Amino acid sequence: MVDSYDDASYEGEKSKTQIKRELHALVDLGERLTTLKADTIARLPLTDALRRALADASKHTAHIARKRHMSFIGKLMRDQDVEAITALIDQLDASTRQYNERFHGLERWRDRMIDGGDEDLERFFGEYPETDRQQLRSLVRQAQHEKARNKPPAASRKIFKYIRDLDETQRGLR
Repeated sequence: MVDSYDDASYEGEKSKTQIKRELHALVDLGERLTTLKADTIARLPLTDALRRALADASKHTAHIARKRHMSFIGKLMRDQDVEAITALIDQLDASTRQYNERFHGLERWRDRMIDGGDEDLERFFGEYPETDRQQLRSLVRQAQHEKARNKPPAASRKIFKYIRDLDETQRGLR
């Protein structure tokens, strides 16, 4: 008599291939972490063991030693909050869609403040309550003055830098 194969008992289990894909993804994320600056790594929710391993990554220069160390970092990544780490990295990495959306949103804020009126400034102050109102109003007036006289947009660049710093502070990226 032949035993019947029951698919229902295997529904919740992952295949060996799927597990390997997930582990390789953790190694890739760990390798991406090794390229970050120390102050950025300090802001990530990582264990002390992983922080030490990331600091030691630059010491391994031989190909096989580096590969082995990346596997070790991948193993340590299993105990991390991968979603929180990925979300923070995506906001800092200029090649990601989230970074570009945030960047373009800040550019739109800057343009609305320069071209618009007080209502746009008040909306900005509502979203970013820690804003130095006097400084931002002064920069907006300078940018409007420069735009009217077809001068280089130095104040406009200062506005963007200021609101980018505010945004990063509010998001916890600084």
